[in-house]
Amino acid sequence: MTSLPRPEHATPRVPGAARILGVDPGLTRCGFGMIDMSPNRKAALVQVGIAGTAAAESLDQRILKILRAAESWLDVYQPDALAIERVFAQEQVNTVIGTAHASGVVIAAAAARGVPVYFHTPSEVKAAVTGSGRADKASVGRMVTRILGLTAMPKPADAADALAIAICHGWRGGTVSGGLDMSAHTQTHQGSNPAGTARTRALTPAQRAWAEAEAKARR
Repeated sequence: MTSLPRPEHATPRVPGAARILGVDPGLTRCGFGMIDMSPNRKAALVQVGIAGTAAAESLDQRILKILRAAESWLDVYQPDALAIERVFAQEQVNTVIGTAHASGVVIAAAAARGVPVYFHTPSEVKAAVTGSGRADKASVGRMVTRILGLTAMPKPADAADALAIAICHGWRGGTVSGGLDMSAHTQTHQGSNPAGTARTRALTPAQRAWAEAEAKARR
């Protein structure tokens, strides 16, 4: 169930691109999605996979497996930034605790390597890739497939969600070392403009959904 990259899997970086690791944290399935985001906001798949653990395993061993997986992804692909889904307390208590355990070790692994960590809410990610902060997992998966030009939808959903998180972060721009040019007059596939141009134009439905998701996250 666990997909661990090895040094021979290292993929050459797209010239001038920022490499972003998206993580959909979880103890049972932790999704990892690596992309290269070019200054023109074109996203290219580097690798995608999951780290899985069984409920029958002891908690310490489950957490250790997630840690080792995160370390492997970070060491093999050496991303410029790690983007991870923010944990929400309104979920079931057991789910929140497990997600928090997984999230914590992934964050620590990135911090130990000097990789900056950024947090995105689920609605923020959905709005970025689909134009709606209420999109379901199937819609997110379909749009990730389209954005990255894939022939098949990444599975399971945790893997597709991890890629969506990475794409969301890349499209926000300006938050990765030597990364994206926020003044570039480019658009995402669904019409979201860089921050510099959005102020001078009427917001598209996708931009409004994204802005609303960000505003809710700050409350």
